[in-house]
Amino acid sequence: MATASKPAQTSEFVDSVVQLSFAVQGVLTRVAAEQHLSMSQVRLLGILRDRTPPMTAIAEHLGLDRSSVTGLVDRAERRGLVARTSSSRDARVTIVGITSTGMDVARRLSAMVTTELDALAQRVAKTDRDCIARVARACVDEQVRRELAGSGR
Repeated sequence: MATASKPAQTSEFVDSVVQLSFAVQGVLTRVAAEQHLSMSQVRLLGILRDRTPPMTAIAEHLGLDRSSVTGLVDRAERRGLVARTSSSRDARVTIVGITSTGMDVARRLSAMVTTELDALAQRVAKTDRDCIARVARACVDEQVRRELAGSGR
């Protein structure tokens, strides 16, 4: 006789985090659409705001294959958001950097997202916002640690 399995119980923590992630994703999607960008392009600009990585690092960070990143960078380059250069150490390596136009768009995106997320959390006390920020950072740091451990670095 087969035993009935218990339905999975969703904790308040998991339910709340998932709902918050949907709300944040909704803000990001809406802001991206207003700027005529895909979410992948938004993520690309986010990566390039403070670094100039090779295409392979972008692919790894976004979890995309190299051909997808090539297409993503092609489209962003046509819009004047990014530029490619060859590595000074290895001409086979393509480096991607943000342009001044891309930085302007990234700043605009950041301001819009900040405004919308501030509105979303307007009733949350500063001490609670600070706590949310610490918890989010710890979770992200743990994710990065796991990714690095999984890649053998």
